[in-house]
Amino acid sequence: MNTSALIIVGLICLVAVVLIGWALTAYNRLVRQRNQVTAAWAQIDVQLKRRYDLIPNLVETVKAYAKQERTVFTEVAEARAKLAGAVQSGDLQQMAEANRQLTAPLGRLLAIAENYPQLKSNENFRALQDQLEGTENRIAVARQDYNEAVNRYNAYIRRFPQVLTAKLLGKGARPYFELETRGAAKPPKVDFSK
Repeated sequence: MNTSALIIVGLICLVAVVLIGWALTAYNRLVRQRNQVTAAWAQIDVQLKRRYDLIPNLVETVKAYAKQERTVFTEVAEARAKLAGAVQSGDLQQMAEANRQLTAPLGRLLAIAENYPQLKSNENFRALQDQLEGTENRIAVARQDYNEAVNRYNAYIRRFPQVLTAKLLGKGARPYFELETRGAAKPPKVDFSK
């Protein structure tokens, strides 16, 4: 073989090595970006499941605690009203009975106050509100991270020459997470009436 033939073969081999190296690099980057999109989607899924699991548990906890306090307050208010009626009537026997009826719920109220220097319903409602807000913020951040990962991926596979690799591998654009997806635009319903 003469020198010019060797140079041509060497150039062809060099071009082949460069093309193979470029294809491997492009493929690996495509896989890495596709995995980032998948991981970002998984975070949205995790946060949506967290919201789904968290809200009913928090609502039930607050409802149970508020119900306990509401029962004590209602009993105290009713017994107090009976005592006020008995005092207005002037009947000593009625007043003694009303006073006795006030003692039991008042004792429970004092026990609650001793165990919990500040009654917790207001704090529980505030905690519920904070948890709901935190969960919604986590969902918003996860959605933003996902959309950024999709944007990077979609931009990458649409650029030349990566578009050739993406088409060869059958990789298309990924959809953005829109607010309408999976009812995400609807705030969670919190109902304390049950």
